[in-house]
Amino acid sequence: MSNVIEVSGLKKSYASRRGPINAVDGLDLSVSSGVVHGFLGANGSGKTTAIRSLVGQIREYSGDIRILGEQMPHGLPKVIDRFGALVEAPSFFPNFSGRRNLELLAKSRGFSKASVVSALETVGLTDRADHRFGTYSLGMKQRLGVAAVLLKDPELLILDEPANGLDPPGIIAMRTLFRRLASEGRTVFVSSHMLAEVELSCDRVTMVAKGRMVQSGSLDELRSLGESSIEVSVPGGIQEHESAAEVLRQAGFGVVHEIEGLKVATTSDRAHELTKLLADRDIYVSVLRPVIQNLEELFIGLTSEEAVSQ
Repeated sequence: MSNVIEVSGLKKSYASRRGPINAVDGLDLSVSSGVVHGFLGANGSGKTTAIRSLVGQIREYSGDIRILGEQMPHGLPKVIDRFGALVEAPSFFPNFSGRRNLELLAKSRGFSKASVVSALETVGLTDRADHRFGTYSLGMKQRLGVAAVLLKDPELLILDEPANGLDPPGIIAMRTLFRRLASEGRTVFVSSHMLAEVELSCDRVTMVAKGRMVQSGSLDELRSLGESSIEVSVPGGIQEHESAAEVLRQAGFGVVHEIEGLKVATTSDRAHELTKLLADRDIYVSVLRPVIQNLEELFIGLTSEEAVSQ
């Protein structure tokens, strides 16, 4: 897969009374085509500044940015019709319908009415297209904003916190929309601080902290970076599990008691050692499975003050 976004050594600072503040501090980023790529970081981590630099809203920075093969900001005119961005809350006329708002926008930019129909269908607003924008829920307003981006039929969408403030149905609708756009061959680059939602909606993730990339990869690749462990259960109750834990500790394994069994600090390729150790003591395993670390646990570990300062 080719990369539609390439960022190398991006830096952007702002003046303050206490001296310059590094909003983005040497960010590296690569986004492959045809995926939903999450840009994950806490509020204040530099995500919005980085995205504003990507789309040309910020032009004074150091480092290299390439969008669809063109160097920014000078190459922006060459690719502006191939990507769309939603960086701020969409602004529409509240007393006009969603359809009318899009038609006015399309007319001003030379797009056809057919593009309006297609965009409304893609974001799932066809049934509410003729209702006033002012009656829309926050989630519907966000989806209409994405529809506005889709008028130009872009191959790349860059979205800054599009699910921020949405209720659960709105978040689900946005997640479904991302997956649909990717299935059409588009690339969706979406920033978020919502870890659980990124885990459900994205193919790949770049984690940022203090304006720097701390890790990037597929969800499986990122999970593999975490502390490996195996869940072990044996027939019986607390006493039987304590006996199993003692056997494993004597063999040098770290063991923690959990509600449904034991958590053993080791990798899956050593699972056979655990079963043999226990079987040699006439303790037989009823459950043996790897513990998959969720994105939240991994993110906290990778972006902790200690980890980022290293």
